[in-house]
Amino acid sequence: DSLPPAHYKETMNTILVWMQQSETKLSMPQVAIAEYETMEQRLRELKALQSSLQEQQKGLNYLSTTVEGLSRKAPAEVSQSYRSEVEVVLGRWKKLSALLADHCQKLEERMTKLQRFQNDIKTLKKWMAEVDVFLKEEWPALGDSEALEKQLEQC
Repeated sequence: DSLPPAHYKETMNTILVWMQQSETKLSMPQVAIAEYETMEQRLRELKALQSSLQEQQKGLNYLSTTVEGLSRKAPAEVSQSYRSEVEVVLGRWKKLSALLADHCQKLEERMTKLQRFQNDIKTLKKWMAEVDVFLKEEWPALGDSEALEKQLEQC
């Protein structure tokens, strides 16, 4: 009566394995990416991990309620042992959740900056092409003050 059901251990193992895999995915070094499509793919992966986190939340809730119920029946040292185990898991869970949210936010910010940068590059290239055409135009004759004035305005 003072031991948790078998489902408790299964759930605990499932959550621990899931957290280990997720922590491994998040611990991959962040590399500088200059390709928007690659960043989109990474964001989709992080969003999928967030969805998976929410799915695993039910198991975490089950562990917490089971330990609460166990603490009413079991001797103090046994219930304290299980309570400590769940607290460690909850601590890791909170860190993982915060890290995941942070990665998503930073990636979204970088994607926005990259998009802006790419748009600025397009604008600059267009302007440079126009300037190139202007610079390759024939210079007006020295006596043609009207043409010189027009070119000066363009400059």
